[in-house]
Amino acid sequence: MSDYATKADMKRLFAEVSNWGRWGAADERGTLNYLTPVRVAEGAKLVQTGEQVSCARDFPVTPGPENPTPALHHIVMGGDDPCAHGVPGLECSLDFIGIAYHGLASSHIDALCHVFVEGKMYNGHPATDVRSTGARRNSIMCAKDGIAGRAVLLDIPRLRGKPFVDPAEPVTLAELAAASAEQKSEVREGDILLVSVGRDAYVTKNPPPPGQAPPLAGLGPDCVPWLHAKKIAVLGSDAVHDPSPSPGPIEDWPIPVHMCGLVSMGLHLLDNLYFADLEKMCARHQRWEFFFSLAPLRIARGTGSPVNPIAIF
Repeated sequence: MSDYATKADMKRLFAEVSNWGRWGAADERGTLNYLTPVRVAEGAKLVQTGEQVSCARDFPVTPGPENPTPALHHIVMGGDDPCAHGVPGLECSLDFIGIAYHGLASSHIDALCHVFVEGKMYNGHPATDVRSTGARRNSIMCAKDGIAGRAVLLDIPRLRGKPFVDPAEPVTLAELAAASAEQKSEVREGDILLVSVGRDAYVTKNPPPPGQAPPLAGLGPDCVPWLHAKKIAVLGSDAVHDPSPSPGPIEDWPIPVHMCGLVSMGLHLLDNLYFADLEKMCARHQRWEFFFSLAPLRIARGTGSPVNPIAIF
């Protein structure tokens, strides 16, 4: 049985991995504080061939069980009437987008105001600081200048010798350590850690019944102390970190990685990334560390942002 099977276990874990006050009572960056300018510069030295790989999914405009509120993409002005704006001699096309990015379909980053535990968010700030007009604390604007640095991909399906992680068998602490050792990719302070569970391979092999979202694999709660000890800056996944659908088996702790990561540790999370192309690139170069860059939108008081992260080899 896991060491974290009950509500009491999770409350103890939450307290053990807390970074509240580590960088001051007013801090809103959380573990991004580990990603110093020196570490960004060191990460840039990993660029050798200049090859670039996107780790984002396409803008999710197609409705479905994973995407109940599809993104909006409308052509405002097209080539059939390119002068409708009324400016003589100017021909152009224009479009509009809109998106509710939290969920299972959009590649996005969670701000530290996205999840609460017992009415509080990261650094002890009250949930009521997020109002109908946005987040007064812990918004995505703490990353307005972008996030870049050394990244490590831990390919758990590759470690298991299978095309995907079964949603019923969460990734364990031992597997994170084993993948790091097998790939010769040490996870260091300030790293952007990416954990692949083979989401797309699983869905291809196990299409869900019509109208149902597929279950998604994730990390077990026993991974949380390791993530904390490694002092990573950001955690990314091709799923949503916690096994889905929630709630899980632990009373009042439906998404332990989100709750401990965002709220206790101040760890920004990248959800719904796309790793198939990245995995091929890593296998071809036989290295699973690379320079990684992403730029959240500057959404004042936002609870996160859509992102298109880029791995650069």
